[in-house]
Amino acid sequence: MTDRRPVPFIDLKAQQARIAVDLRRRLDAVLAHCQFVLGPEVAELEGALARFCGAKHCVSVSSGTDALQIAMMAEGIGPGDAVFLPAFTYTATAEVPLVLGAVPVFVDVDPATFQIDPGHLEARIAEVRAAGRLTPRMLIGVDLFGQPADWPALAAVAARAGMATLDDCAQSFGASLGGRMLGVMADATATSFFPSKPLGAYGDGGALFTESDARADLYRSLRTHGEGTTRYEVLRTGMNGRLDTMQAAVLLSKMTVFPEELAARERVAQYYDSRLGNAVVTPTRVADSTAAWAIYAILLPDAAARARMQDGLKAAGIPSAIYYPKPLHRQPAYRDAHDGAALPVSENLAERIMALPIHPDLTEDDLSRICDAVLAHA
Repeated sequence: MTDRRPVPFIDLKAQQARIAVDLRRRLDAVLAHCQFVLGPEVAELEGALARFCGAKHCVSVSSGTDALQIAMMAEGIGPGDAVFLPAFTYTATAEVPLVLGAVPVFVDVDPATFQIDPGHLEARIAEVRAAGRLTPRMLIGVDLFGQPADWPALAAVAARAGMATLDDCAQSFGASLGGRMLGVMADATATSFFPSKPLGAYGDGGALFTESDARADLYRSLRTHGEGTTRYEVLRTGMNGRLDTMQAAVLLSKMTVFPEELAARERVAQYYDSRLGNAVVTPTRVADSTAAWAIYAILLPDAAARARMQDGLKAAGIPSAIYYPKPLHRQPAYRDAHDGAALPVSENLAERIMALPIHPDLTEDDLSRICDAVLAHA
């Protein structure tokens, strides 16, 4: 009889069982000292994260979106500013510029790696300068699906344009490029600890990384209502963006198994590559990099083929997901901000892309079932 038990898309329960003893110890310690806001675990986590990726500073915050906002607030991004970002990514990257009064300028992505296209970025900067309405101020590069963007090329483009760089590493903390971990590729790096991320909390959380002492000081002030050296010295308009101590404790426990989990995710990706590469378009590896594999996305010929594949997988107890069904410039929230530029690669990907389960606790039987189902409907 065919096994039709659902395969979990993400299995947080299995992970929790593996770290249960250390997790309980960490949480009990917080309950004992009752420092639930900026307790000692927060500073401990910041040190551990900075050491992991080789960054000088880590400032933990309340979410990946708040990390983006704090980084942009620190650069003074606001009305009249253009913020360049990929059209094919999650909404948080684009919503923050609008919240701050700036304009997101959408850039197309590479059709093979899905990362922002440096050549198209340069063209978009030239278009904005020629239009004369906005000042190019910042590039947000997204390390999509667990792989790094082309940071050497992106940094060079941004430098020529006089723009600050922000690495949206929400999906890819733990990945590397050119032998260096993500976290040190841009002026600032923002990441997310949403529960589904490769390193995820049990609620919202995020962090900022930078080599700049001045930026790190600004981030710490902005995350706590613009505080100065004392609680009631208010130097600037900030926000309530601190990471809870409980979430820091969870993340410290998860960091004890994070390198092993990254290796397990790579094994899953390689298994998919070996079984599926002749039937569907599997992910193209970014050169000279390692991946965190937050998402393993294949490409089908068109939307109809994808729908048939998803129906077939569902019948076999195999979950799938679409990241993303619309590029950002086609979303109602951003239509008025978009200047009408053609972004054909992002539009094509949205019609064809489909994500398969990927997490450290997939068994050989799970992987075999998943690949058998994909091959049966390819």
